Amino acid sequence: MANAKAWEILTAGGSALDAAEQGVMVTEADPEVHTVGIGSYPDRDGIVTLDACIMAPSGDCGSVAAVQDILHPISVARMVMERTPHVMIVGQGAKDFALSQGMKETELLTDWGREQLANWKTKNPDYRPKINVENHDTIGLLTLDKNGDLAGACTTSGASFKYHGRVGDSPLIGSGLYVDNEIGGATATGWGEAVIRACGCFLVVEFMRQGHSPTDACRLAVERVISKNPDWKDIQVGFIALNKQGETGAFCIQSGFDYAVQTEAIENEMVVPGFKIKAAG
Repeated sequence: MANAKAWEILTAGGSALDAAEQGVMVTEADPEVHTVGIGSYPDRDGIVTLDACIMAPSGDCGSVAAVQDILHPISVARMVMERTPHVMIVGQGAKDFALSQGMKETELLTDWGREQLANWKTKNPDYRPKINVENHDTIGLLTLDKNGDLAGACTTSGASFKYHGRVGDSPLIGSGLYVDNEIGGATATGWGEAVIRACGCFLVVEFMRQGHSPTDACRLAVERVISKNPDWKDIQVGFIALNKQGETGAFCIQSGFDYAVQTEAIENEMVVPGFKIKAAG
């Protein structure tokens, strides 16, 4: 659905930046997606905190992290980029900034989330969050418009039942998202700590700069993640990439993470095929 919204904007002549933002907003507002926006898994204290970042063709970027009670953190990230001298605002400061820009408070924790927290506490009496590879999944969206400009957006609620205040890779420029309008862009999903250790998405773009295809660039970045994380067999990490020529690619760790979705135009009709990605290791 995010792809469909972004494609609607692009085919109408809209910018890559608008398409990236408005595409992921669809997912942020969907309570049935439990890893992004409203209706997400809470942290171990029962609080839903959201992270997001955005990058423009100019290289400008904006980010928010650990923000509460705001439905569209991606839009706040864009406001940070366009209306402040900063790149990143976090926590209560991010919420205060969003409210000052006219955004409204929204209750993000649903009854479903409360039930999940209660069940998790029952199964985890020591009250220690675990790396649960099935309960976190970021959305990252890369766009290329008719002018040949690239942009990207990334937004998530982070790992389920995380320590309050934990921030993963998704709002970190160069880790969860990176766009270079001369080369291409990349975004990541999976266990954020592993992506951060490798500066994953910056690395993907740099591999493309060296002449590697988007898929090979993602594969090489996954190999770097593996080299930096001895526990790689117990985690999930995936990258998608889009280069300046419109070529796409993806690669991931773990068979449970064995697909991604791409959008391509064929005779003005949108096709969204699923494709298998070879698992590393």
